[in-house]
Amino acid sequence: MLVVDDVTKRFGSLLALDGVGFSVQPGEVVGFLGPNGAGKTTTMRAIMGLVSVDAGHVTWQGSHIDATTRQRFGYMPAERGMYQRMKVRDHLVYYARLSGLSAAAAANMADTWLERLSLTARAGDTVQSLSSGNQQRVQLALALINEPELLVLDEPFSGLDPIAVDTLSEVLREQVANGVALLLSSHQLDLVAEVCSAVVIVDRGRVVLQGDVNELRATSAQRYVEVEFATPTDAVWPGAVVTGGGRRHRISVPDSADPSALFDEAQARGHLVGYSFAPPDLSEVFLAAVGRTTVELPGATQ
Repeated sequence: MLVVDDVTKRFGSLLALDGVGFSVQPGEVVGFLGPNGAGKTTTMRAIMGLVSVDAGHVTWQGSHIDATTRQRFGYMPAERGMYQRMKVRDHLVYYARLSGLSAAAAANMADTWLERLSLTARAGDTVQSLSSGNQQRVQLALALINEPELLVLDEPFSGLDPIAVDTLSEVLREQVANGVALLLSSHQLDLVAEVCSAVVIVDRGRVVLQGDVNELRATSAQRYVEVEFATPTDAVWPGAVVTGGGRRHRISVPDSADPSALFDEAQARGHLVGYSFAPPDLSEVFLAAVGRTTVELPGATQ
C-alpha cells in the first residue's frame, strides 16, 4: 500500500503541500484531483523522489521508498521527458534495462507494449516524429515497461483521441485487476468517474475531500432533477436551467425533496419523455469541494 502521510513542502514562501495525506491500496484506482496549482504534481514528484519533502513521510508496503523500491514503480509525468531523437523501441528497451530487466526481457517487454498500444508500426521512428497522441502512448509504455507494482500517472489522457482513451482505460483496468495500485490525476472528470473507485481532491496544497466516488455523490446534501418534455415547455421551477429549445429542465434541490412530488409537478406541465432524480456527478462534487459552488458536502474542510 502507498501511504502519503502528512506531507508538507515549501518552495520559498510558497506552501505547496500542507499536510497532504492519503493511501492507495493494491488493486485500487484513486483519482487525484484539484485545480491547477493545487499540489497534485508536487505530490506525485514527492512519491517518486523527484522532490524532497519538508515534513511527513511517503511509504510503500510500510517501508521507506528508496531507489530500489522505485524500480518497481511506473511514473508518467505530465511534461514529456523522453529522448526526442531516440527510436521508439530503443527508448523502451533502454528504460526497461534501467529498471533492472535483462537484455532479453527488456526486448520482450518492449515488443509486448508496442503491440498492446498499437505502436509496432512506429517502433523504428524517432520520438520527435510522432504525433502528440502517439508520444503519449510511448510515455505510457515507458511507465508500464517494468511491470510495476505502483503506477503514478499525471494527466495520462491528455492529447489522446477517443480510441486511444478507450485503449488506455482498458489497459489500466487490466493492471488494477492484476493487483497494481494506481494513482492518476486528470482534469477529465468523466473519465475519472469511469475509471476510479475513489478520489482525493486537493486545493491550495491541502486535501479538502476524499473517499469512494459513489459514497461522496450519495452523501451530498443536494440532488438534481432533470426532466425532458416532448415539446418546448415553460419553466417548471424557478431557477431551473432550461436547454434543448425549452424541452430539457434541470434544477438543484435538497436531498430531502420528494421525487414523486417533483415528477407530478413536471408531468402536470406537459408530456414527459424523460425524468431523473440523482445525486451530483463527480464534476459537481469536485466544484463543491474546491469552493466553486454552494453545494454542501460532508467531510470537506475549509
